[in-house]
Amino acid sequence: MLKQIEGSKAVAEAIALCRPEVISAYPITPQTHIVEDLSQIVKKGALGNCQYINVESEFAAMSCVIGASATGARAYTATSSQGLLFMAEAVYNASGMGLPIVMTLGNRAIGAPINIWNDHSDSMSMANSGWIQLHAETNQEAVDLHIIAFRLAEQLSVPVMVCMDGFILTHAYERVDIPTQEQVDNFLPKFEPVQMLDPDEPLTMGAMVGPEAFTEVRYLSHHKQLQALEVIPQLASEFEKQFGRKSGAMVDPYHTIDADTVVVSLGSINGTIKDTIDILREDRCSIGSVKLGAFRPFPLAELREALSGARRVIVVEKDVALGLGGIVASNVRMALRGTSTPVYTIIAGLGGRPIPSKSLDKAFRQAMDDDIEDPLFLDLNHEVIDRELARMKEQRRSGPVAENILREIGLVGHSPRKV
Repeated sequence: MLKQIEGSKAVAEAIALCRPEVISAYPITPQTHIVEDLSQIVKKGALGNCQYINVESEFAAMSCVIGASATGARAYTATSSQGLLFMAEAVYNASGMGLPIVMTLGNRAIGAPINIWNDHSDSMSMANSGWIQLHAETNQEAVDLHIIAFRLAEQLSVPVMVCMDGFILTHAYERVDIPTQEQVDNFLPKFEPVQMLDPDEPLTMGAMVGPEAFTEVRYLSHHKQLQALEVIPQLASEFEKQFGRKSGAMVDPYHTIDADTVVVSLGSINGTIKDTIDILREDRCSIGSVKLGAFRPFPLAELREALSGARRVIVVEKDVALGLGGIVASNVRMALRGTSTPVYTIIAGLGGRPIPSKSLDKAFRQAMDDDIEDPLFLDLNHEVIDRELARMKEQRRSGPVAENILREIGLVGHSPRKV
């Protein structure tokens, strides 16, 4: 059914169609609307005997779904940013125990300084936690990926994180096709756990493991990620046949057949990238793009094939590995190892900064001329940076950087103290 609907509400309706048996919730912007809407669905009795549990923290939220999943229940939660960091220990426990939990991550910057707007620093902080990470470009894709996520998680007995850009998607209203209960039931079978706690057959989950076996345990977690490289495309193909639209592709090319330059990115920024590419192609520029639908597992072979005709690659990403540069770009370089293809990094949108097509156009043209700073911090205010670096050099007690920058750009008043 087509609806003009907020992204969070659309996702909540999709999750309800997947019939979770336990939902644990702790609010944190910008994912709060999802669990709020789910609470109303549960309150109305539309989810049967689903238990909706309000917990006291994000750590408790993940701990709750770990317990629920271990007893054989289909379990779901959601979080963002600092909330994901707070539950980090339990996030690793969920994957280490092979529990098929599904979690929505409303992507948001990590502080300090405090910032509630979108970038990918939160999901990147858990990239190696053992969770599969699927990234949505649109709200339609966010809906579809959650349905795929439950099937994927339960087939492989591994947790899956569905990432959707905070505010850009979670709070945006657009037309979304919400599937019927019958469609979802036909795609997503009843949950049959691989492992569960049973008083009649006692077992231990998450037991102490020493050096003699830990490597083998971790290898098998790695093996599940490798299995997902094969299963995700299969589920995407099955989803397309049943629902009549494409969703869930790990690698999605756009105008790459004749492109000398190919842009790679995750999430909602792909819409702006495609618009920019259309403008450049009208100017006879040989450029295309590849959208990554998953960051973990990383589709090394499939991406390498998609980039095989490129003379150069540009990675646009909403994160930064401090002291290194691009996180996604490092993975792209791994996919291209053994080739001479240069990979340029554009770091953009940190803390929710707008990413104008005009700025991307300029940066892409520089890259096509192989004359671009790497990494390039898009629209970085160099004058402000230079003044702050000078201040730090001249004064030992130069003050907090964040507040100094705000004063420089005129968003807060100047302190009476000498700075």
